[in-house]
Amino acid sequence: MAEWVDVEDLANLVRRRRLVVDVGGRPVALFYVDGAVRAIDNVCTHKQRELNKGTILGDRVVCPGHQWAFDLETGYEAKKCKYQPVFPTRIEDGRVLVADEPMPIPDEETIQAVDGPAA
Repeated sequence: MAEWVDVEDLANLVRRRRLVVDVGGRPVALFYVDGAVRAIDNVCTHKQRELNKGTILGDRVVCPGHQWAFDLETGYEAKKCKYQPVFPTRIEDGRVLVADEPMPIPDEETIQAVDGPAA
């Protein structure tokens, strides 16, 4: 069962819009988008670039290395049918808490149900 880690003051995240925090020794990028806090592994699974340096387009972060666009809620990258680990978040007493374990990445069968078979 995941533990919740207190990582940042919500007001600071709202002001800065993005931060990198440490969650159990793992760099996690926090984004404040449309009134929601999103947490995604900061190191891109593709070319190990830092996602906190990427561009935010709607509900996605675009990796500065090769422009893969990860959904901040699910971690899904539609063009490549890949997932970046994302973490549950919650707010308590004006503090941002992040689960110390990412949400499970869907298995291949689930991915194919969403995207269809790989070409």
